[in-house]
Amino acid sequence: MKDRSLQDGFEEDHIPNEGIRVILADSQAIYRVGIRKVFALEDDIRVVAQAETLSNLYSALQRFPADVVILEGNLIAGVVDAIPELIRRAPQAKIIVQVTESNEATTVELYRRGVRGVVPRAISPDLLVKCVRKISAGETWIDNQSVSWVIEAYRAQAAAIMSPRNKPHLSPKEVQIISCITRGMRNKEIAYHVGTTEQVIKNYLRKIYDKLGVSDRLELALYCMHHQLLKDYPQEQQVP
Repeated sequence: MKDRSLQDGFEEDHIPNEGIRVILADSQAIYRVGIRKVFALEDDIRVVAQAETLSNLYSALQRFPADVVILEGNLIAGVVDAIPELIRRAPQAKIIVQVTESNEATTVELYRRGVRGVVPRAISPDLLVKCVRKISAGETWIDNQSVSWVIEAYRAQAAAIMSPRNKPHLSPKEVQIISCITRGMRNKEIAYHVGTTEQVIKNYLRKIYDKLGVSDRLELALYCMHHQLLKDYPQEQQVP
């Protein structure tokens, strides 16, 4: 009888009891073998599974809790919702994408969709280990060039949204909820403040994210502070 992991198309490694758990998703075995050897020298990093396709990675994430996924960029080429789907399936796993060549459009989109790091395929072993540790600790790994690209993308987006022609219409209640978000309030607190339920607040937030082109409450708060969005919506518009 075949091992279940081989039937599913991914390789199951020794599962550690502690440390940073990593899944390697790469179509080329030589990269997976090489990175696994690099991590084998580290006491706090362990590879728990390897996958050579995106579907194999989905299966691996269902079976093995992971802290970090190192993903070959080519595996998600042309799959628009790959990153959101990975985050939906394993919200605790932080994603690092390895790219052969970096460009502005791809890099900005990857960070916007929720990856924590974009690194070159030719990254040195020492830097990759450092990257995994920082991202596992909750940080984002981003180089100076990528920072510039992301900031410019936000500026361009803000200019487009805030122009009179493209300025989104926000309802009084949406403005009130945005104001609460910028004050650091949680959904439960906002729901109590505006007199509704947490689910209703979640529904409003999804609509607000779509209107403003942001992906989460942190981006929303940063966007509002950076562009002073609420100055265009007087307090008297807010629902009491």
